[in-house]
Amino acid sequence: MKYKWLILVMIIVPFVVGSVVGYNLGLSSSTSDNQTSHIYEDASQTDHTNLQQASLQESITNQIYNQRHNAITDAVAKASPAVVGINVTEVREYRDPWGQMFGNDPFFRNFFGDRSFKQEVKGLGSGFIISADGYILTNDHVAGNAKEITVTMTNGEKYKAELIGTDMVSDVALLKIDGKNLPYIKLGNSDEIIIGEWVIALGNPFGLFEIADKPTVTVGVVSAAGLNLRPEGGRFYRGMIQTDAAINSGNSGGPLLNALGEAIGINAVIFTPNQGSVGVGFAIPINRVKNIVDELKAKGKIERNFYTGLEIQSVDGRIARYFGLEKAEGVIVSDVRRDSPAEKSGFKVGDIIVEINNEKIINENNITSIITDSKVGDELRLKVLREKKYINLKLKLASQLTN
Repeated sequence: MKYKWLILVMIIVPFVVGSVVGYNLGLSSSTSDNQTSHIYEDASQTDHTNLQQASLQESITNQIYNQRHNAITDAVAKASPAVVGINVTEVREYRDPWGQMFGNDPFFRNFFGDRSFKQEVKGLGSGFIISADGYILTNDHVAGNAKEITVTMTNGEKYKAELIGTDMVSDVALLKIDGKNLPYIKLGNSDEIIIGEWVIALGNPFGLFEIADKPTVTVGVVSAAGLNLRPEGGRFYRGMIQTDAAINSGNSGGPLLNALGEAIGINAVIFTPNQGSVGVGFAIPINRVKNIVDELKAKGKIERNFYTGLEIQSVDGRIARYFGLEKAEGVIVSDVRRDSPAEKSGFKVGDIIVEINNEKIINENNITSIITDSKVGDELRLKVLREKKYINLKLKLASQLTN
């Protein structure tokens, strides 16, 4: 019996011990597997979070990039290669102050001779290429009197330019360089400009183009359009575009662009008390320039040697009362020359001109500005008050040389 219990103990004890150990090992293994599973799960979540953050950062970067690249920057990139710096050498004649004092007195000249002298003067400005074969627009006051003209491209190349033609009245000059497949700026439609739309002025203010061979960019809006400024030195600035895009000395001749990168004007005039921009600049409307360019290409000049055969004077208060006018505006015809364009058009002494080409006439300065801006062959449409009735007349400008 004793041996039976011994055998039973030897069988049962190992079984119990083995079961307990096996259970503990299984529990430990299960815990370990669960912990390992949690570790992999946490790592997966971390990787997913990092991917989300990276994707979000990339999206923000793309949004900022797209915001930085807009219509303005695209227009600048498109037009900049066609903007040029212009350096000119002029020969100017100066008179000695003593010579000016005595004028053309022959006695003075016999003793002292001609007291005038010539001197080379250098200047600079801006311009822009308008065709792949090298035609360039700028201002007459930049290059119109130049003896030598050097054009600098944005790639650093320099060209000697030929002055094809110039017109002081409109302040437009046309140059030409020898080149092929050159970058150029498309001419837009200045009649379609919108007050308040974005515009871009490109050019060479203060000669900064020479430092980096790149034009300076300023941005503003169209402040006003169709403005007629006071004549300056024989130049008549009519229908001008006003902008607050900064235009400074040296910007003259550069393009005023719309947001499409098209030239809608030539930068020409600034109002400033200190030779710097105060936000009032003016550009010559490009539609006015287009006809001038065509004629300069064909003839090298604009033929303005015309006459009308009219003699006029401003309507003052006395004349206004005599003719029963509400305001002292317009000009009255005081003489009509025989066989002149005015006589052939039907003008009579006493006619009061109140409009030309739908533009109101205020006084002599006003009508002189309009007519001077015309050229031989132009036909003017005039509204005239005659015997208290308004009539319409057409006046064709004839060459002075043929009359």
